[in-house]
Amino acid sequence: MDNNILFAFSLTLFAGLTTGIGGILAFFIKKENLTALSLGLGFSAGVMIYVSFIEIIKKAESSMISVLGENLGSWLAIMAFFAGIAIAFAVDWFLPENINQDELSVEKDEKNPNLYSQKLHRMGIFTAMAIAIHNFPEGLATFMAGLSNPTLGISIAVAIAIHNIPEGIAVSLPIYNVTGSKKKAFLYSALSGLAEPLGAILGYTLLRFLFNDLTFGILFAVVAGIMIYISFDELLPAAREYGKGHITILGLTLGMLVMAVSLQLF
Repeated sequence: MDNNILFAFSLTLFAGLTTGIGGILAFFIKKENLTALSLGLGFSAGVMIYVSFIEIIKKAESSMISVLGENLGSWLAIMAFFAGIAIAFAVDWFLPENINQDELSVEKDEKNPNLYSQKLHRMGIFTAMAIAIHNFPEGLATFMAGLSNPTLGISIAVAIAIHNIPEGIAVSLPIYNVTGSKKKAFLYSALSGLAEPLGAILGYTLLRFLFNDLTFGILFAVVAGIMIYISFDELLPAAREYGKGHITILGLTLGMLVMAVSLQLF
């Protein structure tokens, strides 16, 4: 049993640490390269939107239906999804800020040379928080799968690892463009991924007698709502603001394509 727990935790740790691979992109992107920034943010939004609607919310609904039946399970999935959006809005509302982000512009002028940097920094931190929240139940799910079925656990860990790489991009690009620090960009993205093994440890310790299809479904529906809020309120507006032409749509489409292929393969 101890060996099984160690194996399951190792899978979760592997999946979580791959978020840092996205952070390594900061080492290859020139500071203040707004076109690359727009493409990367659009890509990250595409990943989050696609996986939320196509994968996460479906799994959440399926889990709840298996326990509560089709009608009640579907309604609870809807409520949990919008609860996730409400939670993300609340975090956004109470997150400290020096200025109103709706008034920010990419244009740097003599009076306010750092306005767009403040917006990017705030967005990077908020995205890291959202990804950490998302990785918490995901880590628990990976751990449980690895504990019950090693083959299934490996498959889920690999799929999540692929998903986590572009999620790291969403954190690293804004932070690096603001601070110019490759180490800090990597650190923020890597730390957001560490929520995955943390979720496995705390979840298994506290919820192992309560964790079932119903709680799994609720957690994942909430996660989907959080990721949708982040994409539409933070990532896409910023990508559009800093990009030219159809750069944002290109990034969005590429992000969806990468996620679609990874889900199909795994």
